[in-house]
Amino acid sequence: MISKKNLRYHWLTFRKHDLRASGTVFFVALPLCLGISLASGAPVYSGLLAGIIGGLIVAPLSGSQLSVSGPAAGLTAICASVIASSGLDVFFISVAVAGLMQLLLGVFRLGGFTHFIPSAVIKGMLAAIGIILISKQIPALIGYDKPDFWSNELFNIFTFKHVFSNVQSLYESITLGAILIAALSLSMLWVWKRTLAKQVSFLPTSFVTVLFGVLLALFFDKYWPALGLQATQFVQIPDNIISSVRLPDFGLITAHAEIWKNGLLICFVATLETLLSIEAIDKIDAQNRITPQNRELVAQGTGNFFSGLLGGLPITAVIVRSSANAEAGARTWLSGFTHGIWLLLAVLLATNLVNLIPYCVLAAILIRTGYNLAKPEMFLAVWRQGREQFLPFIVTIGAVLFTDLLVGVLIGVAYSVYFLIKHTYRAGFTVKERAEGHIQHFTIDLALNVSFLNKKRIADLLDTMPEYSVVEILGTDSVYIDHDILEIIQQYRTKAHNKHIQLILKDIPEVQTISLH
Repeated sequence: MISKKNLRYHWLTFRKHDLRASGTVFFVALPLCLGISLASGAPVYSGLLAGIIGGLIVAPLSGSQLSVSGPAAGLTAICASVIASSGLDVFFISVAVAGLMQLLLGVFRLGGFTHFIPSAVIKGMLAAIGIILISKQIPALIGYDKPDFWSNELFNIFTFKHVFSNVQSLYESITLGAILIAALSLSMLWVWKRTLAKQVSFLPTSFVTVLFGVLLALFFDKYWPALGLQATQFVQIPDNIISSVRLPDFGLITAHAEIWKNGLLICFVATLETLLSIEAIDKIDAQNRITPQNRELVAQGTGNFFSGLLGGLPITAVIVRSSANAEAGARTWLSGFTHGIWLLLAVLLATNLVNLIPYCVLAAILIRTGYNLAKPEMFLAVWRQGREQFLPFIVTIGAVLFTDLLVGVLIGVAYSVYFLIKHTYRAGFTVKERAEGHIQHFTIDLALNVSFLNKKRIADLLDTMPEYSVVEILGTDSVYIDHDILEIIQQYRTKAHNKHIQLILKDIPEVQTISLH
């Protein structure tokens, strides 16, 4: 039972920190929900519904205090492909099936595989997301009003297939009013954060920036029409959004085998993005709290099941929302939950007000969030840690930028494994040489773990031992010596005898060698 003292503490924490942070997350999440819906080819309500469920259902079930869930840009390509090939009903059922699969992963406690992803790769993923986030806002800053800049790849606007039409469309969309509003909003954001943010702490910086941008847009529209924005440069939520919600036909689940294939794909990508995101957000949690991964999968699976059931997009823990949440000072999951309430109220009661927000103002807020993810200081810090950390970090950034989050992280992991194999190859043993009179003594001290990767180096080393020498091989400090290594040492007995080498083995288990001829 919660005591009155604890209840009062949680209330004060919510009022002082989480309530303000939820407003910041709301202003970050709203444009993402809308833009990802459009980029996925889904109805606008699908993204908003996913954001609401991510707040109201996933946040209380999750063990993460700072992560915020909702539709993720990294899944737009998969969503668009499924919707285009199979239709909305099959897509929504696939999302629900993916949710059930995630539930099973959590129940059977299979969520720990991200612990095998190196820290440098996670940092590279964060930096790449920050760069992508900044780059995606540049079109909005200059007035571009198409949804395709919300997809994950950095250079999607400049595709080879439509490069001239895309560049022309971008050029024709340049609006002086949008540029001016965005520049002034960025300036306002910077000034407010530097001067008045602490004195007027009950007003989130993002809220002040959005309000300032809305007033600027209204001022230009009324008193300076030449700088006024077009209707398509504002957030657009239809008034009858609730009546637009459609439930999928679940009778299709037995008629379309691709539902299970799509569900498995969505489950895998959403699970990986979620686990990577919560591991990344745990790294920036000032209180060093660790999210229980299996519980997170149960929460995400529940959210995705209901999202698919009601016609929403797939949900993941999203690092963009989560980092904005942490930066805004959130302390508990109540911030993410409350942001879901704000989204719901915006849909039900304030569509006219939300539709006054220019995309260019929201872009200014997201640029600041992206910068905090990809600060130059982080690049310098990783550089100082050495090339073994910096190279996987840079490779991950490049791979994510030129492919997508999933492929980029896998490339980063593969490159890190290359370093691991290289060091394992080099670090299997140490050799000390000394001379006693005319006789050379060699001491080969095997490492803690000696794998088959060290097989060639050990064989080559033993072959170079001179005649009439003393060779001592020590396995005293070894916890694991691969059977291949033991076979090489065992087979070397005959070679050593023929070369008049005195072979001394200490703590080296004997194995039976098998002749291949």
